Amino acid sequence: MKKPIIAFTIGLVLTGCSNAEVINSGAQSVDAAVPIEEKLIDSVVTEKPIEKATPQEDTDSIEKKDEVINVVSNPDDPLVLVNKHYPLPEDYEPSDLVAPDIPFSFKEDLPKRYVRKIAAEALEELFAEAKKEQLELLGASGYRSYQRQEAIFTANVAKKGEEEARKVSAVPGQSEHQTGLSMDVTSRFVGYDVIEEFAETKEGIWLKDNAHKYGFIIRYPKGKEDITGYSYEPWHIRYVGKEAATVIYENGYTFEEYLSH
Repeated sequence: MKKPIIAFTIGLVLTGCSNAEVINSGAQSVDAAVPIEEKLIDSVVTEKPIEKATPQEDTDSIEKKDEVINVVSNPDDPLVLVNKHYPLPEDYEPSDLVAPDIPFSFKEDLPKRYVRKIAAEALEELFAEAKKEQLELLGASGYRSYQRQEAIFTANVAKKGEEEARKVSAVPGQSEHQTGLSMDVTSRFVGYDVIEEFAETKEGIWLKDNAHKYGFIIRYPKGKEDITGYSYEPWHIRYVGKEAATVIYENGYTFEEYLSH
């Protein structure tokens, strides 16, 4: 597959799927400690069952603040690049969302349990191998709709102001979770949270060294914040296929760098 040439633009470092974006909306997690940002907006934002997204008309003021190069035209491509310069269409929702047969940090049948079928199958293989290694991985947050991300971002703006909100949550359309190809992963050793300390656990170390074997990458690696535009997120894995994931892992690339080669 021919890879597009990506023009890099260094911007403010954001947190792509911070605690603010991993919201249980009242869900009872497995003895999980509720993240600070979740406590702030849990009473404001509720997660609804998966349904077809409808375009919104009140996000223009938000999107004008970002240097959007082009709205993604190939959202179903497993190698689609989504970031603050290449947002997804408002009405994009994957047509093949399924719930992978893996353990989660919550019990409810929420949209964040779902990912695209190709990613779900790969996740099941990854989690099965981790279990063989006596490692305890849990899914924390998968698919997230444009409207869900908009609600999270808007709630954070109301609570913290827009400048601070941009540091802890992605602007709607710019979250990889909308692709259905990403999953936040956690473990009991970090209180079922999504925090940087996950990288220091046995699970986090194993995930970093083995995710590529199943087609996943650590989407926002440490030390590459100026390229990805996002803070280090050792818990956020993105499906790109085994071939691309292996090249990215072996060369220490970001996804952006891989697509530019």
